[in-house]
Amino acid sequence: MIELVVFDMAGTTVDEDNVVYKTVRAAINAAGYQFTQAQVQATGAGKEKSQAIRDVLALDGNAHDEEEIAAIFADFKVRLRSAYDELDVKEQPGASELFRQLRQRGVRVVLNTGYDRDTASNLIRKIGWSVGEDFDGLVTASDVSRGRPHGDMIIKAMKDLSIQSAENVAKVGDSQIDIHEGQDAGCAMCIGITTGAQSRELLAQAKPTHIIDRLMDLPPLLDASAG
Repeated sequence: MIELVVFDMAGTTVDEDNVVYKTVRAAINAAGYQFTQAQVQATGAGKEKSQAIRDVLALDGNAHDEEEIAAIFADFKVRLRSAYDELDVKEQPGASELFRQLRQRGVRVVLNTGYDRDTASNLIRKIGWSVGEDFDGLVTASDVSRGRPHGDMIIKAMKDLSIQSAENVAKVGDSQIDIHEGQDAGCAMCIGITTGAQSRELLAQAKPTHIIDRLMDLPPLLDASAG
């Protein structure tokens, strides 16, 4: 029986018009590159953002030193802060209602993200959510030593909420790396959702247990797994 669902944020539970990956691309290309948006999203989706920059740069087959990556990441953070100040951030359709339904069933809800904690907390505040009222926990890339695809954020969420076994955990996210994260943690259900960065075809390559098209498709899956 599923006791905990760990949801990704951007593209899964948070609708921010893909501004993160648009900003990743803008910061990288401002440093003299010409990567496409499709390249950035296919390579960087769901990752801690300095790692996403590192992996996108690697697509050109050249060596890139950490000083260059750090400079692009610093520029990215400035650009993202400005973009979020102007952006009307919204929840993905049905997110609050789904959280409410799950928690009424006794299923705990945690958000996790490749953002650092400050960025994630600002997003949550803009939507009007708060930990303990709308969901049960938040784990960010800055809270663990290893980001996705390692399952460390999910394992921390389990420890924080005293969930004993990953066989009772589901992970939901909009990118392959979300699915790999759930697999690495041993989650019983690793679910891709088509509302964000990657298509159904890309998600399927990660071999999720399920792919859904909207958040409210999740409760029937949980019902079926409990049966």
